[in-house]
Formats: sequence, structure tokens, C-alpha cells
Amino acid sequence: MAVSPRDTMEKYQLLQMLNPGALGVNLVVEELETETKFLIKQVECIDEHHANKALEELMPLLKLQHPNLSLYHEMFIMWNNEISSLFLCLVMDYYSQGTFQNIMENKRKLKAVVDTEWMHTMLSQVLDAIEYLHKLNIVHRNLKPSNIVLVNSGYCKLQDMSSQALMTHEAKWNVRAEEDPCQKSWMAPEALKFSFSTKSDIWSLGCIILDMATCSFLNDTEAMQLRKAIRHHPGSLKPILKTMEEKQIPGTDVYYLLLPFMLHINPSDRLAIKDVMQVTFMSNSFKSSSVALNMQRQKVPIFITDVLLEGNMANILDVMQNFSSRPEVQLRAINKLLTMPEDQLGLPWPTELVEEVISIIKQHGQILDILLSTCSLLLRVLGQALAKDPEAEIPRSSLIISFLMDTLRSHPNSERLVNVVYNVLAIISSQGQISEELEEEGLFQLAQENLEHFQEDRDICLSILSLLWSLLVDVVTVDKEPLEQLSGMVTWVLATHLEDVEIAEAGCAVLWLLSLLGCIKESQFEQVVVLLLRSIQLCPGRVLLVNNAFRGLASLAKVSELVAFRIVVLEEGSSGLHLIQDIYKLYKDDPEVVENLCMLLAHLTSYKEILPEMESGGIKDLVQVIRGRFTSSLELISYADEILQVLEANAHPGLQEDQLEPPAGQEAPLQGEPLFRP
Repeated sequence: MAVSPRDTMEKYQLLQMLNPGALGVNLVVEELETETKFLIKQVECIDEHHANKALEELMPLLKLQHPNLSLYHEMFIMWNNEISSLFLCLVMDYYSQGTFQNIMENKRKLKAVVDTEWMHTMLSQVLDAIEYLHKLNIVHRNLKPSNIVLVNSGYCKLQDMSSQALMTHEAKWNVRAEEDPCQKSWMAPEALKFSFSTKSDIWSLGCIILDMATCSFLNDTEAMQLRKAIRHHPGSLKPILKTMEEKQIPGTDVYYLLLPFMLHINPSDRLAIKDVMQVTFMSNSFKSSSVALNMQRQKVPIFITDVLLEGNMANILDVMQNFSSRPEVQLRAINKLLTMPEDQLGLPWPTELVEEVISIIKQHGQILDILLSTCSLLLRVLGQALAKDPEAEIPRSSLIISFLMDTLRSHPNSERLVNVVYNVLAIISSQGQISEELEEEGLFQLAQENLEHFQEDRDICLSILSLLWSLLVDVVTVDKEPLEQLSGMVTWVLATHLEDVEIAEAGCAVLWLLSLLGCIKESQFEQVVVLLLRSIQLCPGRVLLVNNAFRGLASLAKVSELVAFRIVVLEEGSSGLHLIQDIYKLYKDDPEVVENLCMLLAHLTSYKEILPEMESGGIKDLVQVIRGRFTSSLELISYADEILQVLEANAHPGLQEDQLEPPAGQEAPLQGEPLFRP
């Protein structure tokens, strides 16, 4: 720094006196020794104390280094004998290319719009410079178009930073305001009362942006009146924004979002400079600028994101695309869609739209909250579409399935996420044709791991079992090894939640399907039989459970005498045959249940050792009644005839087969135990 003696001005030659500013006169000078041109701002001070105080405040500015700041080279105090006044002299670079003020004046004369590319280039530089100052907690205090100088057609600098001492000279301000009312029109409402902060700079910057955006249709006087009006009546901004929209001023969408938050009367409610940069650089034309690239690691403020997300679904998707790399925006956008009224969601979503959302979200596959919200959205969108139209085609592309499987693997310990993903997969699988793809993705092994990890979690167990039920119905070819591992876990889960009706129903269905595929190990047979029979005992009113349990028992009895024996002798003092009779009494008018019951009995009769138990247990009488009641069901009659022939042959070993034809008798009373024995 140079604090020079009062004759320092002698080393400069005056070339030109420019129009005075709000605080003093501006002189274009040439340094005699170097022949370099400078601009000297001479600010009249009240006294030496005032001058020294201002000088002390300004000294740190000499250390600033930024390509878009016109820095002070030296500062000194001088005495003007002619008017007997003390002046603080601030020496800075001189640029002859003009200022923003000159550009806007020319545009106003031509009623022309400021070139969009030029404005983006310059605004990027201005924002970067202001951010630099504000990071250092330095307030410019004197932002206006005439203080943004042009170095060349694509390069600008901020100049004329001021100090608190200089800006709080009320008498000088009042004089300057009368001489040139335009000077103070750029200042924030609180700055007029000599209260300055970084938010004061934001107001001034907002005025500059507003001036650049409106110079094609507002003259100087109208622009100044607008700047003054918005200090007292914020609503004055709305009609101007509307006019900009009608005139299709480039960047109006950004101005709509930006200016109301920059020109807020309350300083604490204004944007910070980082917020301004975030909103500004959402424009596609800013994405390649160096400042925009530097912004990629910074978060978009929540309240700005919320304003961006106002509007319909198409607008939300646009925001998601424009901010695809910003996780905080994606999370807020997905949550916005989650709470959007159903009639605004545009259901059903086509596969392309689901894939578009997933493609954006996949960039953030390690962020649990985003994945949870996205999968919850899929559950809502797909579930509501199916509820609206059961025939609606559910999106189930490879991209969607791969995303869901990757999500399961990425956060295996998140109960909520695991539960939601399995529910989404269950909806997708309800229309079939994805079993093979999920098998290739390792679903069965993953389901076994998740059941083991969450075996006490009722909701997760149910969602996994429901999905397996849906998938195994359609499976054609299968690798048995993972399913054999899975069957053990399903058995364990069913035993853990046996009194849970929904889990029992889904578990019985899965065990039946696994038995059909030959994926239940022989060592598990006895436990599975006990669980299936126990499920029927506990939930006799669930017809799906009863049917699937009988099917599973029949499938196992077909291949194992041990199974058949265990069915007949359920436990000490109890028999599965009594349970079968009880179930018949409950479902005697349901041909599907009765047919599955008879299929089980037919497989049991293939084992000679248990025929006496069946005979003594009243099975012959039961089957005769069934045969007499269901004369139109060929499959059921076939099972009944097979059972009766075997039982008759066992009771009368000397009779020939043609003598064993059962009579087509009438319904007879059943003998047996009371319904639903303990």
C-alpha cells in the first residue's frame, strides 16, 4: 500500500474529468513516469479523522486478487487549497471501453434486447467476482452498471468498491441525490439508511439484472422509477415480469425465479450470492461456462428447489433432467411426485417415462433416501395404475428390473427399502414373464439372504413370500440349488410367523410350488408337512391357504411314504385324516377344495401300510359321499374311484378289480371327530 504525501498528485497529469459519481469526482490521469493511464476517484472528506478512517477501511482492498475486480493501486490523502478541502484519492485501472451503463443506454435507444450470449458471459464474471468478495466478508456497497467496466467486448471488471465511512456521509448523499437521483436508485432500502451487508449487494445486483432484462422496452426514467417503486411495493415487479414473458425476453424463466428473491425488502429473505449463481446457471446456455462448472459440487438451496419444482409433472421432470447430477434436487423432486395428487400424475406411466426417471436416479444409487423415495414412487405409480385398470400393462423392462435388483444389493440392511423393492417387484411380476430374468439377476439367492437377515420382520417376510408366490407359478426351467437353500428359509419363516394368516397363506403357496419343482430336500419333508397341516388347522377359513396346503401335501406325498405317514399321524393323539374330514365339512360346496383334498387322498392310498388307518379313519365313507355329490367333475370322480378301489381291494384282498366298482351312492352322514380338533 502507498499512503502518499499530499503532493502525490503531482506525479499524475490530468487528462479528463468524468461525470461525478455519488461520492466524488472521477479523473482520468496519466502517470508521468510510466505514461500509464489511471482513474483517480477523489472523495471529499469531512476532516482528517474521517479521511483516515475511510483509508483504514479500504486498505485491505489493496490485497485483493481476482480477474474480474479492478483493484486499487494506491491511496492517498491530499489537500485542495482552492476549496480548502481534504480529499481521499483512490487510484485504480482505467478502461476506455465503457461500462454496462453505456451498453444499456445504447440498447434503450435502439429498443434492442441485450445479446443473450454476451449477457451470460458478463454475468458469469460479475457473479464470480461478487462471490469472491462475499467469501471474504467484503461488501462492495456501490454496485451499479456504471461501476462494471468493460476491458474488452467479452471481459468485464467491478470497480469503485467503497467503505462504510464514505457511504455514511449523509450530507454528501443528500446533495448527490438532488444532483443525480439515478445514483441512489440502485441501492437497497436499508442502504439508504446507511446499513450495508452482502445482502445489500444482492439487491443492487438484482437491479442491474432487471435493468439489463428490460432495457428494450423501458426508458431511463421508467427504469429508475421501477427501481424506486419495488423498494416500497414489491408487487411492482410482477407486471414487469409478465411483460418480459409476453415479449419473450430470453431468460425470463430464470428472472421469474431469481428477481423476486433478490429484490426482497427484508434483507434476511434475499438470496445469498451462491443461491443467485445456482439459479442463474440452471439455464442450459450457462452449463459450459467456467463458473457453472465450478458450481457442480455445490448444493441447490431447498427453497430454490421448491420454487423450481412448482408446476406440473412435465416441469418437475425438466428440473430433474437439468439438475440430474444434484442429489438434493432429485430427492426433493421425487418427494414432490410422491405427494402429487393422483389426477396430476398422468397414470398410467409408460415404460419410457419410468425408464427416464430411473436413468436420472441411477446416478445416485448409493444414496439411501433417494432410492427409498424413488422405489416408493414406483410402488405408488404402478400400484395405482393397476388398481385403476387391472388389465393395464405394467412397465417391466430390463432397465427397471436391473435398477430394483441393484437397489436391493446396495442397501441390504435397510428394512424400509428392502420391503418397498419387493412390493414393487411383486406388482411387476403379477403380469408374469419376468421369472427367468429375475432368476438370472440372482433374485432367489438374494431373497434367501434377505429372509435370513429379516426373518423376524413380518412385513419384509410377507413381501418376499408374495413375490416368490407370483414368480414360481410361472417358472419353467430353474436352477434348483438356490431354491433348495430358499426352501429351508421359507420353512423357518413360516414356523416363526405361523399364526400370521397372510404369511401362512403365502408361505403355504411357496412351499407347494417348491415341492412341485422338487426343490424341498427330503430332510425337510417332515417339518414342511407339519407346517402345512398346522397352517390349515390355524387358518381353516382361508380358502387359498387350504387349497395350496393340500396341493403341497399331495405333491410331497406323491414322492415320500414318510410324508404320507406323517399326514395320517399328525402328532400323538391327532390325525391329519380327521383334519381332512373337518375341512370337507367346511368346503363341501367348493369343488376346487374338494378336488385338491381327493388328490391328496389318492396319493396317500398308494402306500399300503397306511390303508388301514385310512379305512378306520372314515376316509372310505367320506369319498363315497364326495363321489355321490360331484358327479359332473371328471377329475374329481377319477380321484374318488381310485381311492375307493384301493381301499376296497385292501379290505377284500380276494376280490377282482371289476368287482370293486364303487356305487354311485347318495350322500351319507359322515362319521368322525368334531370339527377342528385341537
